[in-house]
Amino acid sequence: MRMFESTEASAQPQPRPSTTSVRRGPIAGLVADVFRSAGVELDGGLPHEPRIHKARFFARVLAKGSLGLGESYVDGDWDCDELDELASRLLRAGLSRRMPLNPVKVVHTGERILRNVQRASRARRDVQKHYDRDNALYQAMLDKRLTYSCGYWREATGLDEAQEAKLELVCRKLGLRRGQTVLDIGCGWGSFARYAAERYGAHVYGITLSPKQAELGRELARGLPVELQVLDYRELKGTFDRVVSIGMLEHVGVKNYRTFFEVAHRCLAPDGLMLLHTIGARESTVSFDPWLDRYIFPGAQLPSLAQINRALEGLFVVEDLHNFGADYDRTLMAWRDNFDRNWPSLRGRYDERFRRMWRYYLSVCAGSFRSRTNQLYQLVLSKEGVPGGYLSIR
Repeated sequence: MRMFESTEASAQPQPRPSTTSVRRGPIAGLVADVFRSAGVELDGGLPHEPRIHKARFFARVLAKGSLGLGESYVDGDWDCDELDELASRLLRAGLSRRMPLNPVKVVHTGERILRNVQRASRARRDVQKHYDRDNALYQAMLDKRLTYSCGYWREATGLDEAQEAKLELVCRKLGLRRGQTVLDIGCGWGSFARYAAERYGAHVYGITLSPKQAELGRELARGLPVELQVLDYRELKGTFDRVVSIGMLEHVGVKNYRTFFEVAHRCLAPDGLMLLHTIGARESTVSFDPWLDRYIFPGAQLPSLAQINRALEGLFVVEDLHNFGADYDRTLMAWRDNFDRNWPSLRGRYDERFRRMWRYYLSVCAGSFRSRTNQLYQLVLSKEGVPGGYLSIR
């Protein structure tokens, strides 16, 4: 028998008999046809196929698209054993393009065209809505270093290893040396800052817009040459040997990308290197998923490579580009496993609706990377080009 083959019928996923008693009409038929076009049968019985509990599910999805799909899940209108795989299949099939245009999408996109939704005053508020929720939540979900970005799973067997491998990769790509000064734009709880200080003897100055992140980060970095401040990137001053930004550009917005890179350019020493680590979209857009925007990451936007390149044109040389987006699927599933395992310790802080919302967030994001709809880019940038060329590190 060859690997990955099986002659046993039991090796294939077996559908469960449908137990739905939800009455269906023309709207339900239309929604079911759209899902069917993605190879997903409503109440089909496979682990990735939704089980519909309430008839209002159909109208909500038709009227609001992805926002209605997420809200109806949190409200208990439907369930699914493998939300991650469902999301992957829907995204791979381009389901959003098959759904009728809805007012939610029109308003959401129009606002982002007309307004700078990531302006300084709003950015502070939006970032705090997510990152100031509760440190206990993130301590229960993340790795031991509190690294809230994609791990590097090339040789790792667990989340802690994958995150340390990512931090090591960043340091090596930057050619970090003892005594160098590093600016960390969007430092979170200081995971990279502590690693660079402990392992490489760097002096790190990190900024975040989350007071709770900064407070815990300072406590964790006590005794190290690390300084963490609550500060908007637009207010940065000073010059540093290295600049790093891990998981920050997603909160900057297309109207501010150029400003972001101008600030980074101003703060980087003439012969320095910058590493940018960001989720990336396959297509240039000004919009973001309405459900994630409303409930998880208000004001967020995923840049495309084209948008990044336009924003840094004339400021930086792109020395290296590395896409390991598939690793984010595994990272998010590890976070979800941690969240599930530690839910009993969080139950007193959060209700069942929050549990469903958070699992939905982690699951659909995992599906977005599994489908390769979203990418994870690391770019190494220099001001004038590394003499003789940059040696790519993997």
